[in-house]
Amino acid sequence: MPSLSPKQLEVLNFIRLFIEKRGLPPTRGEIAEGLGLKNRQGIDQHLRALESKGAIELVTGISRGIRINESVSASIASGAARTIGQGSLATQKKQSSGGSHLPLLGRIAAGSPILAIENIEEQIQVDARMFKPHADFLLRVKGDSMKDANILDRDLLAVHRTSEAKSGQIVVVRLEEEATVKYFRREGNIVRLEPANASYQPIIVNLREQEFVIEGLAVGVIRRELNFAAR
Repeated sequence: MPSLSPKQLEVLNFIRLFIEKRGLPPTRGEIAEGLGLKNRQGIDQHLRALESKGAIELVTGISRGIRINESVSASIASGAARTIGQGSLATQKKQSSGGSHLPLLGRIAAGSPILAIENIEEQIQVDARMFKPHADFLLRVKGDSMKDANILDRDLLAVHRTSEAKSGQIVVVRLEEEATVKYFRREGNIVRLEPANASYQPIIVNLREQEFVIEGLAVGVIRRELNFAAR
């Protein structure tokens, strides 16, 4: 299959994950909303490009007329790195282009800044600029509560440092002395941290009663056994 651009990969993987979750293809409006894009004409251009490269088939005359090439979907799912858009994941098979490093964080010390030296286990060679927005640090994933978002146990999660997030984005938050990765939903003073695994219950946070800090947005995954990023 011809190579896909990062944006085409993002659109393709959004479609794949949408179908897996809801059992039907997304509309163009849902793709635009899910990826945080205002220009729906641009979505049409990406879809036509994906069709010309054999990744999908567009069926005219129906609103959800997108058929994904299953062999392409399987190939994308097994990729080494995934860039996360607005509440979605997109595979990006791109090697680190330089000698830049990102700090890998372990257990987060209570009361300390997230990038404090005591939290850093090692430095991983990976180009932070390949993620959009850029990554500031890596966090070791523990457990399978986000497996349906393709964030698996022992993955290294690339995180863009920010204290703000929109509903539906995947965030890294600190609850007391632990960091957790979940979908972010907020209504007034109530925050729901939702897992991507039906075996787990959402974490409900009352901002009037519990300390809650957004440390960043999840922007990518590195699966180290696939040798994407070397130490």
